[in-house]
Amino acid sequence: MNAAFARFAEWAAASDFGQWASGSAIAYPLANVVHLLGLVMLVGGIGIVDLRLTGLFRALPVAPLSRALTPVAIAGLVLMIPSGATMFAADATSMAGSTIFRWKLGLIGIALINAIAFRVVWSHRLRTWDSAPPLAGRLMAAGSILLWLTIGALGRMIAYS
Repeated sequence: MNAAFARFAEWAAASDFGQWASGSAIAYPLANVVHLLGLVMLVGGIGIVDLRLTGLFRALPVAPLSRALTPVAIAGLVLMIPSGATMFAADATSMAGSTIFRWKLGLIGIALINAIAFRVVWSHRLRTWDSAPPLAGRLMAAGSILLWLTIGALGRMIAYS
């Protein structure tokens, strides 16, 4: 484990926020429910868009589908940040020592970079995607689905590690 991350985890656990998160009877369960809701919104929203981008559901136009569901996915991600921070703070030193948790964080970084890169490279071309979907964009969308599903699975596996 990285020493700086270990120190951060110790600080988070000892902070007032960490003490509240670990000592409250409602903080962790509520954060867990909100985190799961955020995951459903994120994967449900961007997952459908990504499936369309890979070539499924061809009857649905890409641009309006993306405009409708991307905000749902972003809202899910926004919910997951404070709820994930709460769950981390409640058990920070243990979480920091978890290889599965560290893999999850790394894959979140990769998934976010992929999402930003996709928007930068392809967002202006979504209107033409229905007739000429680029292979590189389709691969990025498929990678997005795999990344977010893996991240969700790793999140569930943390409890068993």
